[in-house]
Amino acid sequence: MIKTAVYMAGFFFVYRLFLSRDTLYSRNRFYILLSLTLSLILPLITVQTGRQLNIPVFGRVLSDIFVSATYVNNSSAIQNVSVLLIYKWLFVIYIAGLVFFGFKLIFDFLELFFLISHQKTGKSRIIRFHGLNTAGFSAFGHIFVNSRLTSEEIDEIIKHEQNHLSLHHSFDIVIIEIIKTIQWFNPFIYLFSRSLRAVHEYQADEGCISLGTSVNNYQKLLMNQVFKSKMFTVTNSFSNPSLIKKRMIMMTKKRSKTLANIKLLMVVPVIAAVMIFISSCSQSNKPADAAIEMAPPPPPPPPPAAEAQSDDAPFAEVDVMPVFTGGDAALMEYIAKNTKYPENAKTKGIQGKVIVRFAVEADGSIDQVSILKGVDPELDQEAFRVVGTLPDFEKPGVKDGKNVAVWYMIPINFALK
Repeated sequence: MIKTAVYMAGFFFVYRLFLSRDTLYSRNRFYILLSLTLSLILPLITVQTGRQLNIPVFGRVLSDIFVSATYVNNSSAIQNVSVLLIYKWLFVIYIAGLVFFGFKLIFDFLELFFLISHQKTGKSRIIRFHGLNTAGFSAFGHIFVNSRLTSEEIDEIIKHEQNHLSLHHSFDIVIIEIIKTIQWFNPFIYLFSRSLRAVHEYQADEGCISLGTSVNNYQKLLMNQVFKSKMFTVTNSFSNPSLIKKRMIMMTKKRSKTLANIKLLMVVPVIAAVMIFISSCSQSNKPADAAIEMAPPPPPPPPPAAEAQSDDAPFAEVDVMPVFTGGDAALMEYIAKNTKYPENAKTKGIQGKVIVRFAVEADGSIDQVSILKGVDPELDQEAFRVVGTLPDFEKPGVKDGKNVAVWYMIPINFALK
């Protein structure tokens, strides 16, 4: 929801700075509706920008070994609890606002349907009402006019509201009111709502004037209704007082040229900037520097037909794999029991997976220990140390009847919890 609000802010600034003063009303309407749609969709899109860590598999790969910390920094734990409490209260406040505005929207719908069902006569789409403090409005295919108005005023208002219906403005209003309900905390959704309603009125006014209505008479009708307030949030109201001045200005403004549509390109850098601003960063895949051997992984093993490998170089595949005393389970148990979680890493809250590579030589001894993927110098050093203490394997690897060196890979997971 917060990312959606940030996107809406970016889209609105583009509209306010570059588009709002143009008389290309259809374009502005399209931009507002598209902005709201993209603001809901873009936060769901993840763009992978980091280099994916690709560690080739060589030799025997053991299952992950988990090393848990027995101590967690108390201050970090207290801080985590405080953050969780803040999130909890923010969630409660958001849900309370969602329920309040949701019920308010439903009440407006019910009130409109009640008015339609009680005031509608026959098949006419025009409903005359009494007592409401508004001159007229349109919603859900119906035009509502106040019976206290003169026949000339009613005719002009009906023309105006028919333009709203023909352009399906009610659909826009319903959509933005629903979004406003779920984004009730976002000031930019209210600014967008006001801007969209203004565009609707500009379009309806333009339609009336294009049919021959005098601009002076039309403006005079607006001024006569300036103190009449809007009754429903889900309608287009003829006498919306907050838009009267802008509508009168736009009626006499010089028409914008089609070339003004090129301003829409301004939204591209805005989307890119917002996407970068709200994106999360991941830790670099480059192993941390440490005072240990960081040998690069060997090249992939050659095909069986081309065995140019020297006798001393470890193999990735052999006929018979080395055997640790007690089997792989005993090997993993040895590493898990003898690995100590560095105290400094506990205090700093550092955790992650370290991948260690080593070779079981032809005599069963351990050699060529290196880190393929590091997390933190202290965790890397500990993983390097414990693998270096492994006892000799009971049996070495065998290839073509000869004892040979074989590669092993062990993932060691350091986890605080």
